[in-house]
Amino acid sequence: MKKYLEKSGKTEEEALAAALAELGLERDDVSVEIVERAKSGFLGIGASPAVVRVEYEAPDEPEINSEPAREAPRAAERAEEAEKAAPSVDTAPKYAEGVKAEAESFLRGLLDRMGVKAEINISDREGGGLLVELSGPGMGAVIGRRGETLDAIQHLTNYAVNRGSEKRCHISVDAESYRAKREESLVRLAEKMAAKVVKYKRSMALEPMNSYERHVIHTALQNYEGVSTSSTGTEPNRRVVVSYERPARQPDNRPQSREWS
Repeated sequence: MKKYLEKSGKTEEEALAAALAELGLERDDVSVEIVERAKSGFLGIGASPAVVRVEYEAPDEPEINSEPAREAPRAAERAEEAEKAAPSVDTAPKYAEGVKAEAESFLRGLLDRMGVKAEINISDREGGGLLVELSGPGMGAVIGRRGETLDAIQHLTNYAVNRGSEKRCHISVDAESYRAKREESLVRLAEKMAAKVVKYKRSMALEPMNSYERHVIHTALQNYEGVSTSSTGTEPNRRVVVSYERPARQPDNRPQSREWS
């Protein structure tokens, strides 16, 4: 009786080795089909592993005469395939001309190279510039660790749209409201760190952050009594230092005694 096993790995060889190890078989005992070759991605983003399907002979099992029992796995597989094939987001172009159309076109191409389908909504920002909001499955890959991938996408979008233009338009790119959530988290972190600085009366440094995140920390603590903030180090390891500030001595307003002669 023929059976199949799928395994993934960084390379086809690694995926095959994992399958053989699980089955306890040799290479000559199986037939191998490469389902998906490994992809390195674009700028290191959107990489995917290799997937192989191994065919091997297995002992015959007792036949189950129940038709529902045989049909259930097939129905589940069909449902899963239909779910994967169904479009989950609207990828039709929304903007016909202008900066919004240029930003959408560039982002659509970049996200396609990353293997990510996303809905792109672009609006005017208060005070100038554009806000791009991305939504859909796979936003974790778009955001990246501490928003590093999202920052890279924003940088590339601004460069592509503003290249050769006399008037610069700042474009902020967000995904699933990550930046607002990150800002709230940074404010809480800043206040927690300031409380520790005041309690222990010593300076403390935060983790390395980009310029925007450092600005959030500075703003959050600018009126926090007993501390001051500064930045130290060089990019990309520049970080905020929260320093303890001794309270100024209060003037002595008690009436001065006089000696009368």
